[in-house]
Amino acid sequence: MTKDYFAGDPRTNLERMLAGDLYIADDPEIARRQQHAMRTAARYQAAYVEDAAQARPLLAELLGSVGEEVELRPPLYVDYGSNIHIGARTFVNYNLTALDVARITVGEDCQIGPNVQLLTPTHPVEPEPRRDKLEAALPITIGNNVWLGGGVIVCPGVTIGDNSVVGAGSVVTKDIPAGVVAVGNPARPVRQL
Repeated sequence: MTKDYFAGDPRTNLERMLAGDLYIADDPEIARRQQHAMRTAARYQAAYVEDAAQARPLLAELLGSVGEEVELRPPLYVDYGSNIHIGARTFVNYNLTALDVARITVGEDCQIGPNVQLLTPTHPVEPEPRRDKLEAALPITIGNNVWLGGGVIVCPGVTIGDNSVVGAGSVVTKDIPAGVVAVGNPARPVRQL
């Protein structure tokens, strides 16, 4: 890093990250938290294969909160896990990637298809700060009774309203209102429900 982006800012990179500010992911505590999440996700997957009910405590340990009757089929890939909150009766199919540098909230009664990506990290568009490894994140909020089809990608800062459906393979770059079907890249509402 050639430029001191944090002159006069005494916070650690972890503290900057948690505040939602630009940071560099070279903080030892960031690395420790990521390793813990990877190990817990791997333990959850191994336990789930043997007995899904017995694996639930590991899921509760990994995630920030898990509502009753949530089913989350592994494998699951997270940055920290602790910033993910899933509402009651939500079903998450195989291969969720939830990069939770910022908070990810999934409402109640949702259906998340296989290979969905919930991506909170952002990187500068300008070449120099991006080369210097600066990053930040914006939260993702998914309302109640939302269905994300297989392969949907939800970008940083997006909110998807209650009762909406996002078609398979769509890339959600902007907020989706409640009660619509949205499809495409970028995803756009195509009809009211």
